[in-house]
Amino acid sequence: MIILPEFYETNLKRELGRAEYLLLKILINLLQSLKTVSLEALATALPIPILFESRRKKIQRFLSLNYINVEEIWFPIIRSWLEIYFPLNEVIYLVIDRTNWGCINLLMISVVWDKRSIPIYFALLNKLGSSNLDEQQTVFKKALPLFNNYKTVVLGDREFCSSYLANWLTEQKVYFCLRIKKDAFIKIESEIWLQLKDLGLAPGMSFFYQGIKYTKSSGFFSFNLAAKWKRKRLGVAPEDGWFILTNLDDLDSAIKAYKQRFDLILKKCSAILRVEAIT
Repeated sequence: MIILPEFYETNLKRELGRAEYLLLKILINLLQSLKTVSLEALATALPIPILFESRRKKIQRFLSLNYINVEEIWFPIIRSWLEIYFPLNEVIYLVIDRTNWGCINLLMISVVWDKRSIPIYFALLNKLGSSNLDEQQTVFKKALPLFNNYKTVVLGDREFCSSYLANWLTEQKVYFCLRIKKDAFIKIESEIWLQLKDLGLAPGMSFFYQGIKYTKSSGFFSFNLAAKWKRKRLGVAPEDGWFILTNLDDLDSAIKAYKQRFDLILKKCSAILRVEAIT
């Protein structure tokens, strides 16, 4: 039996009735032990002395309760978690990411903690492929109020390298580091637009430009550009350098921030390799 942290217990007992709370704890334990998760698998394993069909309907009714949702159940737990683990003067790094599982397309906001990604809010997109600005704003509008008392830095990969998103985050008074594609154009001075791949970034190099333009459309803020390509180690260098659109004020802060997201990728890849080695 998994023992939940005390602040989980406190929040769940406040939001749920006793029977609902006990059923949730049983389901959490089942989810930890089942390798294939489905309604039928949960109903089969549910340790309640009633018929299978009754167990299945019991789980369905529980999951259909209108207050079993992210905002009413999960957000209070996140607020308690933040109070315990994040002092008010600490920087919080939020990652926006999108994941496909077959026909499921999930847009997610997560917090970086101890080189792990802790989900905060998600939206199921009713399409395949990349998210758009409206969808990105929708998940941020739900998640960002949780972090009003913190300095927050949003991290995003090249899917989210939109000047519209960068402009909107600036208006929300949120910091960001969004990796941009090397074929993108920026304006550094006068009316000269340069393609990032022509800026001369090479292994072992880094540079920082302030007040660049990333779009020719009017009405947009100026941003900063941080660029870094790790030097060769044992004769091998990463395939690409980083070009990062940011409103942070210096190279070190921008690289330190984006590295938080990059470390998550490395951790995930290491876990996949360990599983493959075992199997």
